[in-house]
Amino acid sequence: MTIDANDAASPLQRRVSELIAAAALEIIPLTRAEGKVLDAPRHTPLTITCSPRFGLERTAAHVESAVGKGYRVVPHLAARMVADEGELRAFVTRMRDLGVDDLYVIGGDADEPVGTFGSAVELLDALQGFDHGMRRIGVGCYPEGHPKIADETLIEALLAKQVHASYMVSQLCFDSEALVRWVLETRSAGVTLPLRIGMAAPIRTTRLAELSLRIGVGQSLRFLAKQHGMVGNLLLGRTYAPEVLLRELGEQLSNPELGVEGLHIFTFNQVDVTVAWQNRFAREVC
Repeated sequence: MTIDANDAASPLQRRVSELIAAAALEIIPLTRAEGKVLDAPRHTPLTITCSPRFGLERTAAHVESAVGKGYRVVPHLAARMVADEGELRAFVTRMRDLGVDDLYVIGGDADEPVGTFGSAVELLDALQGFDHGMRRIGVGCYPEGHPKIADETLIEALLAKQVHASYMVSQLCFDSEALVRWVLETRSAGVTLPLRIGMAAPIRTTRLAELSLRIGVGQSLRFLAKQHGMVGNLLLGRTYAPEVLLRELGEQLSNPELGVEGLHIFTFNQVDVTVAWQNRFAREVC
């Protein structure tokens, strides 16, 4: 079922409106990101990424800056970038002292671990060894699989992670049918974590194609090209419309079996464009 633009009062439209309004915006801690953050309203949840390129300190510094500006922030913590339990404790304590109570734990993209943690599971286990003070802990999931990890291994890891986690965030996905199919299969395997759907911001399709292929969601991108005229959009330099995925998901957004808790928007630091889209689309569906 899709959204009827003429039926503004439908439960489905209200659900979509609520999800868009409450979406968390992902920020990459680039040099000018602190200024871009200010384009988001203060009630907007922000997540700050953690990558081998910038290191833990860059993530921590940007979290401090955003918290100081009045935002609710969820730091990413990449296990493969943490040297040892001492550094883990120091990072988490620093976040807790800032008032942060939500942490997003991932394995990380580093080719080799810098220390003792090689996976998110190992870091989650280590977190249980002290009073970390986190009210919620999120973990990643991969509806289209991972280019370097077998699907069976991903499910096993997710089952292990959910022992200590509160929710899961999906990698970028443009294929609604593939997303629903994966969630149902994952639920059948015993994963019960609420889902935050990872969605691309409304950015130029040329840039989106480049970034999507780089992070390993090429299969979904090929689906998008076939179903929604991405090739033509690329040639014309058009902008991707995130609401298409939500419309295609339709009533599945409220299906208890899917357990959709919210949205996680990969902004690629185009915060102003993303917020404008949120405001525009929220008005359209209200």
